[in-house]
Amino acid sequence: MEMEKGSGNSAEAKHRWRFFRSGGFDQVRLETGADLMALDQLDQKLWMALSCPTRGLEFDERTLALLDDEGDGRIRVPDIIRAVKWAGSLFKNPDDLTRGAAELPLAAIDDASEEGRRLLLSAREILANLGKPDAAVITVDDTADTSRILAQTRFNGDGIVPADVAEDPGVRQTIEDIMDCLGPETDRSGKPGVSQEKVDGFFTEAQAYSDWWREASTDATILPLGEATAAAAAAFQAVRAKVEDYFIRCRLAKYDVRALGALNRQETEYIAIADKSLAAPLEELAGFPVAQVGLDKPLPLKEGINPAWVAAVAAFDAGTVRPLLGEKIALTELEWGKLYAAFAPYEAWLARKAGTAVEKLGPARVCEILEGPGREAIEALIAKDRALEAEFDHIASVDRLLRYHRDLFGLLNNFVSFSEFYARRNRAIFQAGTLYLDGRSCDLCVRVEDAARHASLAALSQAFLAYCDCTRKVGAEKMTIAAAFTDGDSDYLVVGRNGVFYDRKGQIWDATISRVVDHPISIRQAFWSPYKRIGRMINDQITKMASARDRVVTDRASVGIARTSQKAETARPTPAAAPPPAPFDVGKFAGIFAAIGLALGAIGTAIAAVVTGFMSLHWWQMPLAITGLVLVISGPSMIMAWLKLRQRTIGPILDANGWAINGRVRINAAFGGSLTKVAALPEGASRSLEDPFADKKSPWPKILVLIAILLALLYIVNQTGLLHDWTRGIIGKKPAATGTVQGGSEGAPKAAAP
Repeated sequence: MEMEKGSGNSAEAKHRWRFFRSGGFDQVRLETGADLMALDQLDQKLWMALSCPTRGLEFDERTLALLDDEGDGRIRVPDIIRAVKWAGSLFKNPDDLTRGAAELPLAAIDDASEEGRRLLLSAREILANLGKPDAAVITVDDTADTSRILAQTRFNGDGIVPADVAEDPGVRQTIEDIMDCLGPETDRSGKPGVSQEKVDGFFTEAQAYSDWWREASTDATILPLGEATAAAAAAFQAVRAKVEDYFIRCRLAKYDVRALGALNRQETEYIAIADKSLAAPLEELAGFPVAQVGLDKPLPLKEGINPAWVAAVAAFDAGTVRPLLGEKIALTELEWGKLYAAFAPYEAWLARKAGTAVEKLGPARVCEILEGPGREAIEALIAKDRALEAEFDHIASVDRLLRYHRDLFGLLNNFVSFSEFYARRNRAIFQAGTLYLDGRSCDLCVRVEDAARHASLAALSQAFLAYCDCTRKVGAEKMTIAAAFTDGDSDYLVVGRNGVFYDRKGQIWDATISRVVDHPISIRQAFWSPYKRIGRMINDQITKMASARDRVVTDRASVGIARTSQKAETARPTPAAAPPPAPFDVGKFAGIFAAIGLALGAIGTAIAAVVTGFMSLHWWQMPLAITGLVLVISGPSMIMAWLKLRQRTIGPILDANGWAINGRVRINAAFGGSLTKVAALPEGASRSLEDPFADKKSPWPKILVLIAILLALLYIVNQTGLLHDWTRGIIGKKPAATGTVQGGSEGAPKAAAP
């Protein structure tokens, strides 16, 4: 479909557009009727979407069907522009399109144009048919049920005439006969009726059927038994093949009498069916000759008939042989030839049958219809109905205008721009509902028909997607959704987890994760992911070691029990001496301990080097070293997550559902937090921290941490020299001696006399 491609830079684009920034790019702001009427001037490169499907959207299906002019299940830019131009031209003020109101005031319709005047008249006629002639507004509910609007009208302009439209009983019966033979068509009022095409087809068939029957009435050889010919011919056809087979066998026996036994079937074939129950007809028995074959033997009609063919031969005798040949005990081949010739004209005439569509009415009724005035009367009613076609076609236009008035602006804010999606006031038309799972609620959920096909493209969105199979009413209703988790972590988002999904109608579905597309959800998750991986790795290794050790112990116990049982069951007079124990290898034992010592020494040396290096730092360098270590471990994961979160977009998720998204509809961290809500206590709520079932905490971790802190403080104090000076001052000070000798003091020992 061709359209003029508007360009925002062209000289003809006089409308002044306004844009808003959201999702990392500029989107057009639609606020007035003038904005809508100028959409053909907006460059398509600035449209958010270029096409969308008509299925799987939370939008009125009838409105989408009206927008889909080509009926291919897709809505494109030209469809949108054409709808806006048409609806806007029928309002006195195009701003009415931006209100999205369910009620349309009749005064808002512009009756200055011919189309507007007819629409206004049709709207008033609709209200009058509904018993509201004085109403000033009209709604979609008033036009939704066309059959209710047209229930009281005889003619509605669709060219289809129901039987009750005809006042003459004969004409009414003819309409009933036409519908009975060719099938009815549905009138706008919902009643079955006939169109001109049906009438023409019926009378063509009726005339052909009448001409065919007239041929039989003018040629006596066609119906040799009159009305009984059909039944006689049917009885003749029922045994025809079997009787011809019988006479051929008789001629073959006459040709060579040696074949007579084989032609009447061998004794072994009778033995084969003798063991079976003959109460029910056997296919093997029906395949035997209709009577015993003989040389020039006529066909018996009374006795000696194959039991499987007794009823058919009796009907043939009563309905065909007696009326044409009289009473017969047997039928010769010559007489059979006369019967064959008698029905040849009938069969040829039957092969030329025409007008089978009206055959059920019978020749008499068909001739009555053809000779009566029914056709002219019906065609007059159809012409009268068609005369109102233009008037009643405007009823559909009124319904279209009402739906555009109510729905079109909402669709534009989900097609030209994604303002409804980013404003978070109303949900976008592609949001199917809310998923509650793993302590979170996810608002970005889309319907999916094929999860595998959808995931192959949606993985490019860089968003964590959980595909859920949803069921309700004991599994009678099913659907699949793709939910985007944009906040929290993915530790417990695994296949098999169950949740609850609430659709846009408020219906509750049981949801089970069937597939995940794994991508980072948040920077917080990326920070802790290396430590969680290390923890899982250590846990796995410990589990493997414990499992291996358990298997060893179990195997040894099993071997010991088996040996004990074997010794108890086997009596040996002179049991063999047990082999002497191996001598103690001192060198080997010493080597093992030496290796263990070396390993422990290496580990201790490495730990000591790390601790020594860390403790050699200044006190202010220690937090920086710890921060650096954390960044070395968590930094790469956080950087990768940051890069992917910057690329997170909803475009591939919608493209996988048949949309044609024109831009990168980003989901940054702040916006993602609004799409996925993590469980949190309500504002102002109180919480008790007492848990009677909480795990008992050991005091040793706190004691060890306290000891480590004290040792670190002690080391820091020692490194600064304070501890050394303090201990040296205490240890170096000596107590003063009592009775010290001083010159000239009393109590000093005197020197010995020479």
